[in-house]
Amino acid sequence: MTYRRTRIAALALIALAGTGLGGCVSQQAYDELRQTNVSLENRNSELARRASELEATNRMLSTERQNLDAALASLRANNSELDSLLKQAQGDMAGFGSRLQGLNGIALDFATDQALQQLVAQYPDLISYDAALGMIRFNADLTFDSGSDAVKDGARRALEAFAKILTSSSALNYEAEIQGHTDSQRISTGTAAKHPTNVHLSAHRAISVRAVLASMGVPADRLKVAGWGEFRPAVQNSANGNTPANRRVEIYLRNSTAGFSSSSAPTGGNASPDREPVPTRQLDPTK
Repeated sequence: MTYRRTRIAALALIALAGTGLGGCVSQQAYDELRQTNVSLENRNSELARRASELEATNRMLSTERQNLDAALASLRANNSELDSLLKQAQGDMAGFGSRLQGLNGIALDFATDQALQQLVAQYPDLISYDAALGMIRFNADLTFDSGSDAVKDGARRALEAFAKILTSSSALNYEAEIQGHTDSQRISTGTAAKHPTNVHLSAHRAISVRAVLASMGVPADRLKVAGWGEFRPAVQNSANGNTPANRRVEIYLRNSTAGFSSSSAPTGGNASPDREPVPTRQLDPTK
């Protein structure tokens, strides 16, 4: 359209020039008008080319903007989904913490917690501590010889330090549940004479730890033992059963459940009126 207008304008100029000269146009004037027309045509072509390029650029930018808008909308949707998942995870974590505390029944006081952390720092190879469970774990390989329930001297020293924590003023209302664990290796013939199964070995080791703690002043009515054998592994047992991580003794601190105990029983006189007297039975000399 612009090109046609420019050409018409040029022809009009030529016509006017011809009219002014009485119908006779000089060659020079004609050549100049023709050159002007060519220049205008070239300029028009250049402007048309640039307009086409700008239009193409505009279409490209429009497409990119649409893509960016779509990507932004997708990111917002993903962010909303992630926020929802985060809130759900936080809720699950809170619920798990509540269930965990319900199972453990305890949140250790600050003084006892700090004392246990210091104990672990003193014996890092022998002991680990799980504050969420209120649990101290003894590495069985450093606590006992293979197939034995005799506590080694190094572990005895650590148990002595642990006993001091249990008898401190901050921990007097805690009782300790001592759980023995083994891996799934079969009991050897030599070991079977004293410990017929892994359950026996784990229970006997827990009893040995209890005896050490009791000998160091921890009241017997605050100490409980259990032996799980190979049935509560910390990690999957290897094919041959030799799995050091599963050979361990775990001691859980719990709020005391003791009511009436031998340590608080009256030494003489009549029984309390709100308790029935314990029935007597004939002594069995074979027990």
